Amino acid sequence: MPSPAPLSSYVENWHPEPVSAHDPMDPGPVAAVSALLDLPGPAAGAGEALPPLWQWFHFLHWPAQHELGPDGHLRDARFLPPLPDRQRMFAGGRCEILEPLRLGEAATRVSSLSAVTPKHGRSGELLFVTERQEFRQGGRLRMVEEQDIVYRSSRGGSGSQHPATIDDVTAPAAEEPWRLRMRPDPALLFRLSALTANAHRIHYDAPYCRDAEGYPGLVVHGPLLALLMLEVVRREAPGRRVGSLGFKLRRPVFGGEHLLAQGTPSGTGVELRTATHRDARHATAEVSFV
Repeated sequence: MPSPAPLSSYVENWHPEPVSAHDPMDPGPVAAVSALLDLPGPAAGAGEALPPLWQWFHFLHWPAQHELGPDGHLRDARFLPPLPDRQRMFAGGRCEILEPLRLGEAATRVSSLSAVTPKHGRSGELLFVTERQEFRQGGRLRMVEEQDIVYRSSRGGSGSQHPATIDDVTAPAAEEPWRLRMRPDPALLFRLSALTANAHRIHYDAPYCRDAEGYPGLVVHGPLLALLMLEVVRREAPGRRVGSLGFKLRRPVFGGEHLLAQGTPSGTGVELRTATHRDARHATAEVSFV
Protein backbone atom coordinates (compact mmCIF):
# COMPACT_ATOMS: atom_id res chain seq x y z
CA MET A 1 0.00 0.00 0.00
CA PRO A 2 1.56 3.33 -1.05
CA SER A 3 2.38 5.88 1.63
CA PRO A 4 0.07 8.91 1.79
CA ALA A 5 1.36 12.07 0.17
CA PRO A 6 2.96 14.54 2.60
CA LEU A 7 0.70 17.40 3.58
CA SER A 8 3.22 19.86 2.17
CA SER A 9 2.54 18.50 -1.33
CA TYR A 10 -1.04 19.77 -1.21
CA VAL A 11 0.05 23.39 -0.67
CA GLU A 12 3.03 23.65 -3.01
CA ASN A 13 1.02 25.79 -5.42
CA TRP A 14 -1.30 27.35 -2.85
CA HIS A 15 -0.74 31.09 -2.78
CA PRO A 16 -3.98 32.87 -1.84
CA GLU A 17 -4.08 36.60 -2.51
CA PRO A 18 -4.73 39.14 0.26
CA VAL A 19 -8.31 40.17 0.92
CA SER A 20 -9.81 43.31 2.46
CA ALA A 21 -12.79 43.63 4.78
CA HIS A 22 -14.53 46.64 6.30
CA ASP A 23 -16.37 47.14 9.56
CA PRO A 24 -18.17 50.21 10.96
CA MET A 25 -16.90 49.36 14.46
CA ASP A 26 -20.37 49.63 15.91
CA PRO A 27 -20.47 49.56 19.75
CA GLY A 28 -22.99 46.69 19.72
CA PRO A 29 -20.48 43.79 19.79
CA VAL A 30 -18.60 45.32 22.73
CA ALA A 31 -21.84 45.60 24.68
CA ALA A 32 -22.66 41.96 23.86
CA VAL A 33 -19.24 40.66 24.93
CA SER A 34 -19.41 42.74 28.10
CA ALA A 35 -22.71 41.07 28.95
CA LEU A 36 -21.16 37.66 28.24
CA LEU A 37 -18.41 38.43 30.76
CA ASP A 38 -20.93 39.71 33.34
CA LEU A 39 -19.50 43.21 33.32
CA PRO A 40 -21.68 45.90 34.91
CA GLY A 41 -21.78 47.80 31.60
CA PRO A 42 -20.06 47.98 28.19
CA ALA A 43 -16.27 47.89 28.39
CA ALA A 44 -16.11 50.73 25.84
CA GLY A 45 -18.45 53.10 24.04
CA ALA A 46 -18.39 55.16 20.85
CA GLY A 47 -15.08 56.99 20.46
CA GLU A 48 -13.33 54.85 23.06
CA ALA A 49 -10.56 52.28 22.60
CA LEU A 50 -11.43 48.69 21.80
CA PRO A 51 -10.01 46.26 24.42
CA PRO A 52 -7.13 44.11 23.12
CA LEU A 53 -8.28 41.09 21.05
CA TRP A 54 -11.88 42.29 20.95
CA GLN A 55 -11.38 42.87 17.22
CA TRP A 56 -12.37 39.20 17.01
CA PHE A 57 -15.98 40.28 17.44
CA HIS A 58 -15.83 42.54 14.40
CA PHE A 59 -15.27 41.84 10.68
CA LEU A 60 -17.45 38.73 10.96
CA HIS A 61 -18.25 36.56 7.94
CA TRP A 62 -21.54 34.68 7.84
CA PRO A 63 -21.38 32.06 5.04
CA ALA A 64 -24.39 30.39 3.49
CA GLN A 65 -25.40 27.20 5.27
CA HIS A 66 -24.51 24.98 2.30
CA GLU A 67 -20.90 26.23 2.52
CA LEU A 68 -20.37 24.50 5.88
CA GLY A 69 -18.92 21.02 6.24
CA PRO A 70 -20.25 18.28 8.55
CA ASP A 71 -18.19 19.67 11.46
CA GLY A 72 -19.65 23.17 11.06
CA HIS A 73 -16.49 24.65 9.58
CA LEU A 74 -16.34 26.14 6.10
CA ARG A 75 -15.57 23.61 3.39
CA ASP A 76 -13.53 26.15 1.43
CA ALA A 77 -12.19 29.63 2.11
CA ARG A 78 -9.30 31.76 0.96
CA PHE A 79 -6.93 30.85 3.80
CA LEU A 80 -8.04 27.24 4.41
CA PRO A 81 -5.33 24.96 2.96
CA PRO A 82 -6.54 22.36 0.41
CA LEU A 83 -5.87 19.30 2.59
CA PRO A 84 -7.83 16.03 2.59
CA ASP A 85 -10.05 15.45 5.65
CA ARG A 86 -8.79 18.70 7.10
CA GLN A 87 -8.87 19.24 10.87
CA ARG A 88 -8.12 22.63 12.39
CA MET A 89 -6.80 23.94 15.72
CA PHE A 90 -6.11 27.53 16.77
CA ALA A 91 -2.59 27.43 18.25
CA GLY A 92 -1.85 31.03 19.20
CA GLY A 93 -0.98 34.44 17.91
CA ARG A 94 0.68 37.80 18.35
CA CYS A 95 -0.60 41.36 18.21
CA GLU A 96 1.16 44.72 17.99
CA ILE A 97 -1.08 47.64 18.88
CA LEU A 98 0.36 50.87 17.47
CA GLU A 99 -2.87 52.70 18.32
CA PRO A 100 -6.03 51.07 19.70
CA LEU A 101 -8.94 50.71 17.32
CA ARG A 102 -11.77 53.04 18.32
CA LEU A 103 -15.46 52.32 18.30
CA GLY A 104 -17.64 54.33 15.96
CA GLU A 105 -14.89 54.88 13.37
CA ALA A 106 -14.95 52.66 10.26
CA ALA A 107 -11.97 50.31 9.99
CA THR A 108 -10.35 48.23 7.26
CA ARG A 109 -8.68 44.85 7.71
CA VAL A 110 -6.30 43.39 5.13
CA SER A 111 -5.69 39.65 5.59
CA SER A 112 -2.82 37.81 3.93
CA LEU A 113 -0.96 34.53 4.14
CA SER A 114 2.25 35.04 6.07
CA ALA A 115 3.75 31.55 6.32
CA VAL A 116 3.06 27.85 5.70
CA THR A 117 5.31 25.51 7.69
CA PRO A 118 5.12 21.67 7.69
CA LYS A 119 6.13 20.02 10.97
CA HIS A 120 5.99 16.57 12.55
CA GLY A 121 4.31 16.09 15.92
CA ARG A 122 3.25 13.19 18.12
CA SER A 123 0.13 12.73 15.99
CA GLY A 124 1.97 12.79 12.67
CA GLU A 125 2.46 15.48 10.09
CA LEU A 126 1.10 18.95 10.82
CA LEU A 127 0.79 22.08 8.74
CA PHE A 128 1.21 25.44 10.49
CA VAL A 129 -0.47 28.31 8.66
CA THR A 130 0.11 31.89 9.81
CA GLU A 131 -2.41 34.52 8.74
CA ARG A 132 -1.44 38.19 9.01
CA GLN A 133 -4.04 40.91 9.52
CA GLU A 134 -3.43 44.65 9.29
CA PHE A 135 -6.05 47.02 10.72
CA ARG A 136 -6.38 50.64 9.63
CA GLN A 137 -8.55 53.54 10.70
CA GLY A 138 -8.43 57.01 9.17
CA GLY A 139 -5.78 55.82 6.72
CA ARG A 140 -3.34 54.93 9.54
CA LEU A 141 -2.06 51.50 10.45
CA ARG A 142 -3.37 50.89 13.97
CA MET A 143 -2.72 47.22 14.68
CA VAL A 144 -1.03 44.13 13.22
CA GLU A 145 -2.17 40.65 14.27
CA GLU A 146 -0.86 37.22 13.34
CA GLN A 147 -2.78 34.00 14.01
CA ASP A 148 -1.20 30.54 13.97
CA ILE A 149 -3.54 27.76 12.84
CA VAL A 150 -2.49 24.11 12.88
CA TYR A 151 -3.98 21.69 10.37
CA ARG A 152 -3.76 17.94 10.11
CA SER A 153 -5.41 15.20 8.11
CA SER A 154 -7.75 12.85 9.96
CA ARG A 155 -5.87 9.90 8.48
CA GLY A 156 -3.95 9.51 11.73
CA GLY A 157 -4.91 9.46 15.39
CA SER A 158 -5.08 12.64 17.38
CA GLY A 159 -2.50 11.49 19.89
CA SER A 160 -4.26 13.53 22.59
CA GLN A 161 -5.03 12.31 26.06
CA HIS A 162 -8.36 13.66 27.29
CA PRO A 163 -10.11 12.86 30.58
CA ALA A 164 -12.80 10.20 30.38
CA THR A 165 -15.24 12.40 32.28
CA ILE A 166 -15.43 16.09 33.14
CA ASP A 167 -14.78 17.17 36.74
CA ASP A 168 -17.06 20.18 37.31
CA VAL A 169 -16.27 20.48 41.03
CA THR A 170 -12.51 20.78 41.50
CA ALA A 171 -11.07 24.26 41.00
CA PRO A 172 -7.39 25.16 40.46
CA ALA A 173 -5.54 26.91 43.27
CA ALA A 174 -4.72 30.59 42.86
CA GLU A 175 -0.97 31.15 42.94
CA GLU A 176 -0.46 34.58 41.39
CA PRO A 177 -1.67 38.07 42.38
CA TRP A 178 -3.76 38.89 39.29
CA ARG A 179 -6.58 36.41 38.76
CA LEU A 180 -9.98 35.82 37.21
CA ARG A 181 -12.16 32.73 37.59
CA MET A 182 -14.76 31.36 35.21
CA ARG A 183 -16.70 28.14 34.73
CA PRO A 184 -17.87 28.09 31.08
CA ASP A 185 -21.24 26.36 30.75
CA PRO A 186 -23.07 25.37 27.52
CA ALA A 187 -25.00 28.66 27.41
CA LEU A 188 -21.81 30.73 27.57
CA LEU A 189 -20.13 28.63 24.86
CA PHE A 190 -23.20 28.89 22.65
CA ARG A 191 -23.36 32.67 23.03
CA LEU A 192 -19.64 33.03 22.29
CA SER A 193 -20.02 30.94 19.13
CA ALA A 194 -22.82 33.25 18.01
CA LEU A 195 -20.79 36.39 18.76
CA THR A 196 -17.89 35.13 16.61
CA ALA A 197 -19.94 33.50 13.80
CA ASN A 198 -18.31 30.20 14.76
CA ALA A 199 -20.41 27.16 13.79
CA HIS A 200 -17.84 24.52 14.81
CA ARG A 201 -19.91 21.81 16.44
CA ILE A 202 -17.36 20.98 19.16
CA HIS A 203 -18.53 24.08 21.05
CA TYR A 204 -22.29 23.32 21.22
CA ASP A 205 -23.02 19.74 20.10
CA ALA A 206 -22.07 17.38 22.96
CA PRO A 207 -23.00 14.10 21.18
CA TYR A 208 -20.88 15.16 18.20
CA CYS A 209 -17.96 15.95 20.52
CA ARG A 210 -18.06 12.51 22.07
CA ASP A 211 -18.95 10.37 19.07
CA ALA A 212 -17.11 12.09 16.21
CA GLU A 213 -14.20 13.91 17.86
CA GLY A 214 -13.48 11.75 20.92
CA TYR A 215 -13.81 14.54 23.48
CA PRO A 216 -15.53 13.99 26.85
CA GLY A 217 -17.79 17.01 26.33
CA LEU A 218 -18.04 20.47 24.83
CA VAL A 219 -14.72 22.13 24.02
CA VAL A 220 -14.09 25.64 25.31
CA HIS A 221 -13.11 28.03 22.52
CA GLY A 222 -9.35 28.55 22.44
CA PRO A 223 -9.83 32.29 21.89
CA LEU A 224 -11.79 32.47 25.15
CA LEU A 225 -8.67 31.38 27.05
CA ALA A 226 -6.72 34.23 25.45
CA LEU A 227 -9.52 36.72 26.06
CA LEU A 228 -9.67 35.79 29.76
CA MET A 229 -5.95 36.41 30.19
CA LEU A 230 -6.28 39.83 28.54
CA GLU A 231 -9.38 40.53 30.65
CA VAL A 232 -7.24 40.01 33.76
CA VAL A 233 -4.94 42.75 32.48
CA ARG A 234 -7.82 45.08 31.60
CA ARG A 235 -9.33 44.75 35.08
CA GLU A 236 -6.12 44.86 37.10
CA ALA A 237 -4.32 47.60 35.14
CA PRO A 238 -7.05 49.83 33.72
CA GLY A 239 -4.67 52.76 33.32
CA ARG A 240 -2.03 50.90 31.31
CA ARG A 241 -2.16 50.56 27.53
CA VAL A 242 -1.15 47.26 25.96
CA GLY A 243 1.42 47.75 23.22
CA SER A 244 2.02 44.14 22.25
CA LEU A 245 0.98 40.66 23.26
CA GLY A 246 1.53 37.04 22.34
CA PHE A 247 -0.28 33.89 23.42
CA LYS A 248 -0.14 30.13 22.95
CA LEU A 249 -2.99 27.64 23.27
CA ARG A 250 -1.55 24.36 24.53
CA ARG A 251 -4.27 21.98 25.70
CA PRO A 252 -8.08 21.99 25.39
CA VAL A 253 -10.43 22.86 28.24
CA PHE A 254 -13.92 21.38 28.45
CA GLY A 255 -17.23 22.97 29.31
CA GLY A 256 -18.04 22.72 33.02
CA GLU A 257 -14.42 22.76 34.17
CA HIS A 258 -13.31 25.56 36.49
CA LEU A 259 -10.94 28.01 34.79
CA LEU A 260 -8.46 30.34 36.44
CA ALA A 261 -6.67 33.01 34.42
CA GLN A 262 -3.85 34.47 36.49
CA GLY A 263 -0.66 36.43 36.11
CA THR A 264 2.22 38.24 37.74
CA PRO A 265 3.00 41.82 36.69
CA SER A 266 6.44 43.31 36.16
CA GLY A 267 7.44 46.88 35.48
CA THR A 268 6.89 46.60 31.73
CA GLY A 269 4.19 43.98 31.40
CA VAL A 270 2.74 40.76 32.75
CA GLU A 271 3.04 37.02 32.17
CA LEU A 272 -0.22 35.08 32.31
CA ARG A 273 -1.58 31.58 32.16
CA THR A 274 -4.93 29.83 32.19
CA ALA A 275 -5.27 26.77 34.43
CA THR A 276 -7.70 24.03 35.40
CA HIS A 277 -7.23 21.41 38.08
CA ARG A 278 -5.77 19.19 35.32
CA ASP A 279 -3.14 21.51 33.93
CA ALA A 280 -1.48 24.71 35.12
CA ARG A 281 -0.88 25.97 31.58
CA HIS A 282 -3.68 25.31 29.15
CA ALA A 283 -2.78 28.67 27.64
CA THR A 284 -0.02 31.20 28.26
CA ALA A 285 0.44 34.85 27.31
CA GLU A 286 2.93 37.68 27.55
CA VAL A 287 1.73 41.28 27.54
CA SER A 288 3.88 44.39 27.22
CA PHE A 289 2.68 47.85 28.18
CA VAL A 290 3.40 51.04 26.29
